[in-house]
Amino acid sequence: MRILIAGGAGYIGSVLVPKLQARGYQVDVLDLLWFGNNLPKGTHVLQKDVMSATQDDMKGYDCVIFLAGLSNDPMANYSTANNFIGNAAAPAYLAYTAKQAGVRRFIYGGSCSVYGYAVDEFYDEQAPTICHYPYGISKLLGEHGCLSLQDESFSAIVLRQGTVCGYSPRMRLDLVINTMFSHAVQNGTITVTNPSIWRPVLAVQDAASAYIRAVEANEEISGIFNIASGNYTLGELADLVRDGVREFHGTEPRLEIRNVQDLRNYKVNCRRANEVLGFHPRSDAKAIVGELAANLDRFRNFENDAYYNIKVFTKLEASGTAGLIDSRTRS
Repeated sequence: MRILIAGGAGYIGSVLVPKLQARGYQVDVLDLLWFGNNLPKGTHVLQKDVMSATQDDMKGYDCVIFLAGLSNDPMANYSTANNFIGNAAAPAYLAYTAKQAGVRRFIYGGSCSVYGYAVDEFYDEQAPTICHYPYGISKLLGEHGCLSLQDESFSAIVLRQGTVCGYSPRMRLDLVINTMFSHAVQNGTITVTNPSIWRPVLAVQDAASAYIRAVEANEEISGIFNIASGNYTLGELADLVRDGVREFHGTEPRLEIRNVQDLRNYKVNCRRANEVLGFHPRSDAKAIVGELAANLDRFRNFENDAYYNIKVFTKLEASGTAGLIDSRTRS
């Protein structure tokens, strides 16, 4: 099987690509490498915009995975127009182009942020999507564009991911557990903006497993699947990170609790992914902290701008090279 991954040199792709290659798949990457190239040696990279990809670029692939687009709320709020291009127009365009080229399956890296505010319910894929923020809205539009192309010859799968965390060769420190961990090690403090807010968390290793399950799913399967390793309040995550730092790093960070209003509050049910895709997460928050601690020497320079998407993007924009964003600011 031949697989093309848009944004495949990013945070998730740098973990997923070697896992797919180890299973015998031929994997190519479409990416402009704004954050460098940490892929296995010999991986073919097509340095090209998603919005510039053609049918000829897609021909011969059995599956296309979309990991491109702007990756979180700060990015979406900073550059709202580019957010809607990268997360809504780009996946729809690539899915359409892939289908025209004869690709049989398209997998879109979606987000649980589309649920917005869920209070005390576990949301499944049939729950209302009521997000009022640019990031969640754009991710939902991207879903609609991809799923509208589904038919007997074209499978479209959307993975609504929790907040992805853990170690990747293309490291990020702007994700909730990663941020808490880096601050605990560097400053001895974990800041909690609102301890009551719920978030689904997805270990990057479990994320890679979910994409593998989607790649290998029966060709008749399409639709939306929630993907998470677990659901936690931010207060619970802070406690777990503190305990993990104490155990794995030998220091005792203190907690700084605030009560900042946040209209993003959701927890998700992943039963459908369990039952249809065979996705069973193997990690939890403590395991993620242990993985970060084990790889600490690989990203100990916490001030490295490459670990923060917004810092890289603002530099590119200042230099006049940010343009209409696609795989260049991928997750």
